[in-house]
Amino acid sequence: MTESTQFARLANFGLDGSCAGPHASRTDAQGPRMKKHETLTTETWHMDDATAGTWIRAAHLGRRKRYGKGATIYRQGDQGSTFYFLLSGRVQVSIFQNDGAEFILEVMGCWSMFGESPAVDGYPRIATAITVEDSELLEFDIGVITAAIPSNPELAISLLRVIALKQRILASRIQYLALPKPEMRIGELLGRLSDLYGEQHDGRTLITISLTHEQIAAMTGATRVTVTRALKRLSEVGAVEIKQRRIWVLDPSKLLG
Repeated sequence: MTESTQFARLANFGLDGSCAGPHASRTDAQGPRMKKHETLTTETWHMDDATAGTWIRAAHLGRRKRYGKGATIYRQGDQGSTFYFLLSGRVQVSIFQNDGAEFILEVMGCWSMFGESPAVDGYPRIATAITVEDSELLEFDIGVITAAIPSNPELAISLLRVIALKQRILASRIQYLALPKPEMRIGELLGRLSDLYGEQHDGRTLITISLTHEQIAAMTGATRVTVTRALKRLSEVGAVEIKQRRIWVLDPSKLLG
C-alpha cells in the first residue's frame, strides 16, 4: 500500500491524524494545547505525535467503537485481550477498593492508550475504564497486533514506548504517594500537568485543563477537604495562584514543599 493510499484509507475511516470531538486539542512539539474557544478538558496523560501516528495508521487492524458518557469499557478483574486508542472524548481509569473507595490512575484524553498491559500479559484487568463524556476509540486485539508485528515492527516499538512512559509516570507518582504530606503529592500532579499542558504567560504557567478537587483527591490519595487545604497552602507559599477555578504555577520549585 502506498503512503497516499494509506492516508486516503484513514480519511475514509474518519481519521485524519487530528483529535476530534468537542474537547479536542491541537498538538504541537510541546504536547496538546487548548484553542482559546474550546472548553477545558481534563487529561493527565498523552502520547507524542510519532507514537500516536503509528496507531492511527494501524486503524485498519482495529475496530472503531463509540461510547456514551458514563459507559463502562471494561471492569477491574475482567479478562481481556483488547486495548484501546482514544480518538475523542475522555476516559477515566480507576482502581476500586473492596470498600468502594476509588483511586483514579489517570484521566485519558485524545491520543491516549489504555488497557494494554492486561492484554499483553494475559492477567485480569487491574482497573476499570469509564467514559467521562461521549467518546470514540479504536479497539485493538492483541492477537491481531501480534500477528501484524513481523510486517509492521513499529507496532512493537510503539507499544514498548507507551508502556515505558506509563511506568515512568507511575514511578514518579509512587515516589510522592509514599510521602506523608499531601501538598507534595498534589504538587507532583500539578507539576506534571504544568509540563504537559502548561502555557507560559509573563513568567507564570497556566495549567490549561481543569480538575475538580474530588478528582485531585482521588488521584493523590487525599480527601477533598485535604486538597482544598493543600491548594490554599501552596497559594500561601507562592507556588500557585488560583483564579476563576484555574491554576497558575508561579514557582515550580515550591510545588513539592
